[in-house]
Amino acid sequence: MGRLVALAIPPGPGWIEAIERIWADGDAVAPLDDRLPPRELARVLDALRPGAVLEDGGTIRPRPGGEPTDDGDALVIATSGTSGRPKAVVHTHDSIAASATATSAALAVDPARDRWLACLPLAHIGGLAVVLRSMVTGTPVEVHPRFDPAATIGALDRGATLVSLVTRALNQVPADRFRTVLVGGAAPPATLGGNVVATYGMTETGSGVVYEGPGLGRSGPVLLDGLELRIGDAVIGADRTDTAGGRTETGDGDGDGDGEIMLRGPMLLRCYRHDPDPFTDDGWFPTGDLGRLVDGRLVVEGRRGDVIVTGGEKVWPEPVERLLAARPDVADVAVIGRPDPDWGHRVTAVVVAETGRAAPSVDQLRETVLAELPAWAAPKAVEEVPAIPRTALGKIRRSEL
Repeated sequence: MGRLVALAIPPGPGWIEAIERIWADGDAVAPLDDRLPPRELARVLDALRPGAVLEDGGTIRPRPGGEPTDDGDALVIATSGTSGRPKAVVHTHDSIAASATATSAALAVDPARDRWLACLPLAHIGGLAVVLRSMVTGTPVEVHPRFDPAATIGALDRGATLVSLVTRALNQVPADRFRTVLVGGAAPPATLGGNVVATYGMTETGSGVVYEGPGLGRSGPVLLDGLELRIGDAVIGADRTDTAGGRTETGDGDGDGDGEIMLRGPMLLRCYRHDPDPFTDDGWFPTGDLGRLVDGRLVVEGRRGDVIVTGGEKVWPEPVERLLAARPDVADVAVIGRPDPDWGHRVTAVVVAETGRAAPSVDQLRETVLAELPAWAAPKAVEEVPAIPRTALGKIRRSEL
């Protein structure tokens, strides 16, 4: 057993050395997001329960109340949630290696010729996975603290060939200069450039696991090696033996499926750190996403719940609503996601103004939210309505907004 060491240093190239140091000591890494306000950071630490913190300057300080990790654990990363306690996803050295190896094979990565650019937030799996696959495969990587168009162009000039971006960044840089661009998080653009690959994945899968787009150099979806995907009775993916049930399933894509997306494969999480076992008895991971299999293709229809995905970040409406409802000029409020070509969805506050008062502006609402929550949770638009549709029990009917 080892410690869980929270990584509390500024994002950038130093993360590679820090991760290597922690792993060399037999411990696991828990990345922290330096953009979080203090209250949200405290909630994340409560979910992770690290035994130590690696601070800027290289000092590792013990943290009271920490809990150990199991042998083989390499990474514990908080899901990007702002509702309740974030889940702490546990990945092993084996699952990280499986993800890195399969991703590199799918993209035909050549460490002698390719060079990754890591410019997404490192505390999220989309950014950190770039660094991890570089470490596993020996592919060079340039690590930026955040996405910056000028810095990205500089990386291109220095030979970067591979990058992961969110949709809104595609038009801010000459993306066609990369050999391959992975796009995840928000909904991919309707028309993909010739070098763009749209990805489907999540923290629990160690990054994208289903790829599709012209950047693959072939038609149709690509599942990472070893991955199986099931929706209803339809299964696509590798042939594998179900050790729990003793049967072999062949993923040939025959038939159409409709329902929750289920995944199984070596790159998935081992467990949640303090939550129930997420797997079914026969080893499938329910993603919480709804989708369809049509002629072997995955069509993702959305989350089972109400989460808003904006610019690659996840926002749950309830914490934002609680803050906005406390304003004296707000009688009632609902927070929803409206489709947006750049952000995937924009966080929108639907407001009922207090009688005799003007509805607050979007800037006023943003100021209220930014005092407590991350910037991506703040509304980008406001809509005034006479009433919020609710059930008899007072729950918001979001589908009617």
